[in-house]
Amino acid sequence: MGQWVTIKQEGTRLFSGYLALPPREEGPGLMILQEIWGVNAHIRALADQYAAEGFVVLAPDVFWRQETKLDLDYSEPHTRIAYEHYQALDYPLTGSDLSLAVDFLVDSPLVNGKKVGVVGFCMGGRLAFSLTGNARLAAGVSYYGSGIAAYAEQLKKLEFPFLFHFAELDHLMPIEEVGRIMPMVHAAGVAQVYVYNGAQHGFNCPFRASYSRRDALLAKARTLEFLAAHM
Repeated sequence: MGQWVTIKQEGTRLFSGYLALPPREEGPGLMILQEIWGVNAHIRALADQYAAEGFVVLAPDVFWRQETKLDLDYSEPHTRIAYEHYQALDYPLTGSDLSLAVDFLVDSPLVNGKKVGVVGFCMGGRLAFSLTGNARLAAGVSYYGSGIAAYAEQLKKLEFPFLFHFAELDHLMPIEEVGRIMPMVHAAGVAQVYVYNGAQHGFNCPFRASYSRRDALLAKARTLEFLAAHM
């Protein structure tokens, strides 16, 4: 089990993150970026799982400027609240916050070799891709990041290897948009794409109706192999 730590204090408000440590209490750093439901039970469980694989994991509280430690489930009422927070997100400010979170990990005495990666899911997948110009990162992974196609030009300035997981039946990132960014992915040279046939948006989350155990396991195996190769 991890614990909440302070990344930055702004007046009386705290920008914090859920920190999970590996058995050796040191290792490469990994930032897990949340879906729109906050650093909830699913995201904390993912942080614990990657910590068990040997990473020092930080899941920053992306919505802290609106509401600290938002923790929602996937019910319809909570999903409405989640979308309200998502629609109110200030992306430039969030980018600055995430850069601070990267620095927090890189500068931590628990992170050996100063190797830090980022893995994001849904909204977090888009946010992970937004960090492609951060030279302090060693690797990035995006799970079904919505809206990525609009920012595909960033592939021309990748500072580190990047892995994309897309779902064939994703209503938020249609397969046609995946096809449009593929030439830029190939041109980048350090980017990889996997498309999961028959899978839907959110296939990695066991709390959602779209969950696919097979695809989630396959994507995680590919993610771990990718991180191992670059971190």
